[in-house]
Parts: sequence; structure tokens; C-alpha cells
Amino acid sequence: MPESQIQPQVKPKVPRAAMHFAVVGAGMAGIVCARTLMQAGHRVTVFEKSAGLGGRMATRRTAFGTFDHGAQYFTVRDARFAKALETSPGVCKRWSANTVQVLDELGRVTAAGLPAREAHWVPTPGMNALVRAWAEPIVAAHHVEMQTRVTRLERDALDASRWQLRTTGVDDSQHVFSGFDNVILALPSPQMRELLHKSKQCDAILRQTDAVQVAPCWTLMLAFPQAMQPGMSALGPQWNAARSTHHRIAWLARESSKPGRGSIERWTVQASAAWSSEHLQDDAPRVQDKLLKAFSEVTGIRAEPAHVDTQRWLYAQTTAPLGESHLWNAKAGIGVCGDWCIGHRVEDAFVSGLELALAVA
Repeated sequence: MPESQIQPQVKPKVPRAAMHFAVVGAGMAGIVCARTLMQAGHRVTVFEKSAGLGGRMATRRTAFGTFDHGAQYFTVRDARFAKALETSPGVCKRWSANTVQVLDELGRVTAAGLPAREAHWVPTPGMNALVRAWAEPIVAAHHVEMQTRVTRLERDALDASRWQLRTTGVDDSQHVFSGFDNVILALPSPQMRELLHKSKQCDAILRQTDAVQVAPCWTLMLAFPQAMQPGMSALGPQWNAARSTHHRIAWLARESSKPGRGSIERWTVQASAAWSSEHLQDDAPRVQDKLLKAFSEVTGIRAEPAHVDTQRWLYAQTTAPLGESHLWNAKAGIGVCGDWCIGHRVEDAFVSGLELALAVA
């Protein structure tokens, strides 16, 4: 018998035909998903309602320096995440944060200077630098629609097998983008659910995500340039980051201790989920006063800051995740991803976006 007849016949894998994906949301999950789909030969168009990429991997620039007012750092546990980071050498640097645990309402600690249990990494010069680096091929291809809010998903008026997206721009201008084979929603779960509900689409995904819960977070940003005066050292404690049990504060970080962030003394303070929920509708000055008082109690810093600002994140920390990395409804051609699927870490967003893209590519 000829050898060709006794060898098993293995059919080569036929690549899927190139498709056009709409990716709504340009945070970590959205950009990773879009980038992976683009690398697989598909066409992508990314829609982002804000003026910048990165989502909660956000950096606010001020006259006194920058503040990472969303995600503060990331860790690396997944080998795929580590490999992806190698594609952008020099963008991320290790932050030697001597993290402590604040144990009481007065900010007293029982063990100062506890080392971080695993490496803390920060992109430079700001947290959004990593997402911006990974988005470069998509931006260069002019496939990113910034300051474009998607308000409705509809079946394409010219081809019912495809999707069209109704959008609103910064000047309330309205536009329809059409011809999409599939739609990826890389949004916080409440925004994703609102869009699907308003569009009357994909009840299956709505049912599957009904139990997901995400908490808000008020963030306070403070600058103390007086600490730069001759003869003065850094204000307050000797640690650079802390997890706090103060009823108002969950996290504090000295921004000026991060690599590539400038030397002016700056602090980012993130309120607890419970306190943020309770004071969600308070005005910014009231929140500033209360968090500044708590900051002084925890750190011992009584100096008047030269710069005070706040940010209210409505969807900051996942308290009840989906439990799966993503959802994909092949019949509808709609997928959802985001850190809320499995947690609230930066790496969770990466894994979610990557695994959805691999599932549909």
C-alpha cells in the first residue's frame, strides 16, 4: 500500500474570512481586542466617547505634574500579558512602592514599609501610555473614531445581516456607521447593558450579566510644591503607597515616587467603594473637604495643597464579576469584554479583550 494511503489525512485549517468589527470602547480591553483582531487580518473600527485612549488607565496633566487618577499600577501574572508587554520595550517601568497597610482611623500602622508582594508596574510618562502604544497601528490606519458616543445598535438598513451604529459627536452631531459584521462592546457593564437595552438587542447577554456589580470611586488629587523648597524633604510619611481601612479612604499613593512622573510632591487618594457610593451625588467641593480631612488624618500632612482636584468614577471597582473572561453571542454577532468579567485589575481587562478576540478571530 502506498505510504500516502496509510498516513492520516489532516485537513489544513481554513482561516476565517476577513470581517469588519466595530469595537466600542478604547480602554485596555477594547484596544487589546481590536489589535488582536487586526493582527488576525480583520478590519476594525474603534469608537471612543472621550478625547483620549485608555479608559481608567488615565493620566491627568496639571501645572504641577501628572496624576494617575484611575488605575494606579498593574501586576503581571499571565504569561500572555508578559509576552505582550515585551512588544513595547521601555514603555513600562517598575515602581518600587514600599506599600504599607494602614490599620486604623488615625492612620497608625503596625508594620511600616512592608514590601509589595509582587512587582508593581507603571507605564511612562503616564498610565495611558501603554494603551496608546498598543493602539498605534489602529490609529495609523485611521480606524479610531474619537469623541464619538455610540447611542444605538441597529441592523444595517442596506444589509440586515450586518450592523450599523448610531453615534453622537461632541457638538451633538449625529452620524450612522454601517457595514459591520460583528460588534464588540468593551464598556463598563452598566454602560454595556444600557446600550443593549436601549437598542433592544441580545437579551441573552443582558440575562447573563444581570448579577454583575460595579462600585464607584471618588478620587482626590493634591500637589504640594512647597516640599521642593531648600531644606525640606518629602512631606508626611516615609511610605509611598498604602491600602487604608479609614472609612473614607481605600488607597493613597505619592505620585512623585513613580518613575518618570516628576519630583513635585503629589498625592492621589482614592475613596472606599462604600463611602463613594454613599456620597456619589455630592458636589466636588464637599467631597474635596471630606477627603482632604481624611488624607490629613492618615498621612499627618497638614500643609495646604497648592492644587486640589477630584474625579468621580461611576464604574471603578468590580464587586461581583461575571466569572467568565468574555461573552460572545455568535448568532447575534455581539461580544462583550472588560475587566468586570473577571475582576478589576488592568491584567483582567487585557485577558478579557484578548480571549474574546481569539474566540471570534
